[in-house]
Amino acid sequence: QVELVESGGGLVQPGGSLRLSCAASGNIFRVISMGWYRQAPGKQRELVASLTGGASRNYADSVKGRFAISRDGAQNMVYLQMNSLKPEDTAVYYCNAHIYTSTTLWDHYWGQGTQVTVSS
Repeated sequence: QVELVESGGGLVQPGGSLRLSCAASGNIFRVISMGWYRQAPGKQRELVASLTGGASRNYADSVKGRFAISRDGAQNMVYLQMNSLKPEDTAVYYCNAHIYTSTTLWDHYWGQGTQVTVSS
């Protein structure tokens, strides 16, 4: 079993910054990718940023130049540095990971979500 635990959400004013963290633990054989999704009220969950193989980064167009994803492979952690936050960034942010638990078994795992609210 694999567990993802997020932290770092909260309330911030427009133009401010937050850093989200996600720790993966459990029966981890190999991490293929880790990333962040978000879901605003009444909207579908969308990809914010992902990091594959430790170096291949992918960002949603709406966050390019403002958000940065990074990973501590030794600790199985992923971070999302969010700068120049806008009210439209308000959402529940979910950590996601593609993890092998053996040489042949893999799955996508989700964290419980952390609320980010951008408001004055």
